[in-house]
Amino acid sequence: MMKDIFYFLKQIHSFAGKILYVNLLAMTFMGLLEGVGILLLIPMISMTGIVELDAGGMPIAGLFDFLSGIPAEVGLPVVLGIYVLLVIGQNLLQRQITVRNAIIQNGFLRHLRIETYGGMLHSNWKFFIKNRKSDLINIMTSEVARAGAGTNSFLQFIASLIFTVIQVGLAFWLSPNITTFVLLCGVSIVYLNRNFLKRSLALGNRNYELGRSYLAGITDQVNGIKDIKSNTLEESRMDWFLSITKGMQNEQVEYMKLKTTSQLYYKVASSILIAVFIFVAVMLFNAQAAQLMLIVIIFSRLWPRVAGIQSSLESIATILPAFKAVKAMQNECSEAEEFEQRKNREAEPIRIHNEIECRNVYFNYNQKEANYALKNINIVIPANQMTAFVGRSGAGKSTLIDLLMGLNHPEKGEVLLDGTPLTRNNVLSLRHAISYVPQDPFLFNVSIRENLMLVVPDASEEQLWEALEFASAAEFVGRLPKGLDSLIGDRGIKLSGGERQRLVLARAILRNPSILVLDEATSALDTESEARIQEALDRLKGKTTIIVIAHRLSTIRNADQVIVLDQGEVIQKGGFTQLASEKKSVFSHLVRNQLGAAPQKTFTN
Repeated sequence: MMKDIFYFLKQIHSFAGKILYVNLLAMTFMGLLEGVGILLLIPMISMTGIVELDAGGMPIAGLFDFLSGIPAEVGLPVVLGIYVLLVIGQNLLQRQITVRNAIIQNGFLRHLRIETYGGMLHSNWKFFIKNRKSDLINIMTSEVARAGAGTNSFLQFIASLIFTVIQVGLAFWLSPNITTFVLLCGVSIVYLNRNFLKRSLALGNRNYELGRSYLAGITDQVNGIKDIKSNTLEESRMDWFLSITKGMQNEQVEYMKLKTTSQLYYKVASSILIAVFIFVAVMLFNAQAAQLMLIVIIFSRLWPRVAGIQSSLESIATILPAFKAVKAMQNECSEAEEFEQRKNREAEPIRIHNEIECRNVYFNYNQKEANYALKNINIVIPANQMTAFVGRSGAGKSTLIDLLMGLNHPEKGEVLLDGTPLTRNNVLSLRHAISYVPQDPFLFNVSIRENLMLVVPDASEEQLWEALEFASAAEFVGRLPKGLDSLIGDRGIKLSGGERQRLVLARAILRNPSILVLDEATSALDTESEARIQEALDRLKGKTTIIVIAHRLSTIRNADQVIVLDQGEVIQKGGFTQLASEKKSVFSHLVRNQLGAAPQKTFTN
């Protein structure tokens, strides 16, 4: 565990730098001020005349000789004044330390968030395939916040440690023998209570797993709320919720029991220790009244700090699993980094002048398995023409599109852009040139205008309406009460599926891409809208490289090239009419099925 604590210190140090050490020096100075304040108790009490305390023979005896010639009626106000000034100085310093600690804590929390989120954003597509969305959200919200909160526990631990060292040093100066005796007793108590740290660490691990499961379940159920309600699954989902929240409640109660039990042991032990200490000091060490009083005061103030050290260590142990999970995610993101972040600002959109080629391409999602998702793909996609990919469900169409966009990279073979291999160095330039319209359209919970201007922040009103017109969306947007400024809800829930798809298409067109990728982008459109989209795509031919995955074969009648995939292999290539005329082929079978189906029926992937 101490190894993890030192690692935590290293991370805080890497962020805070010299500010951390300035605070540590301030804490040390504050501990010294408090020590001086304690030492002033002897002359203060002596000058009152209420109790006679003889400090003779003590190390501090000569510190206040300058007060011996001053009358009590003058000396006492002087000492009291010095004491008040020391307390004021100590509390002013405490305020500055608290503020600076808050700066360190919240700054470190922001630092963790930026590092983690930046790492996720720039990770490759494989990283997102491998990790659950809910796990990423859990790390970015709950675990990062818990790890950041651990900074406060760590700073409290350091403060208590510094105070303890100074006060123990002062006690040693006053009486080495008594202090050694007390410290041995204190170390024994700490050693006997080491089990609390192990239990705190185990508790932290359980809390992490419970929080992860809780967020995963909530995310899945909110995403699938329509299925839950339509299939009357509310009761079973409520049972799950009651069970997991009961576990979370029990863990929190367990943590409080652990914390209070630890504190109880310390308080009971400290009271017994002080009683034994006073008895030993008087009976065995013949301690003077002044000496005994100072040491009692020092250790009565010291024990709460020692208990605070234990409490802070337990808190850190509880938080360490969250911090380790955040760092593990950051390391995973670093290994999966797709490109350097600064290159995102430097990359210029690429222009395909001749062709995009896949040469002997093989791809597998799980490299440990020999079952390839794509096998021996050799195709050429001519620039500024329309190429369509068709095939049965699971044929590998979407996987191939991901390779063409540089989201995945071939295990064997290569993707060539005008003869240049697609690599990490030019993938950003390719992405800047692509507009992608997925089968499941995604929109943000903002206005239509904001959704469109995400891709072109300085787009004019005229450009926005032109893009909407192209996507056959201008009419329904114009009917909305607030037009472009209408809010569309979470993922565009206030719109129909076809309306969402047309808005995403309009956003893609607004970007004026040199490569337009449509992944079943017309599947949710009515026949009339589909025909208008076909006309718009025809107008783009000769200007834009269009890549289409289509289940509605009517969408690709005018495609320059149709590529048929089956079980990860290219089995047919050619024009629409040519392939449809080839009897007993997969493509002609698809055409016959759709010709015999209802007009709105689509072929599913």
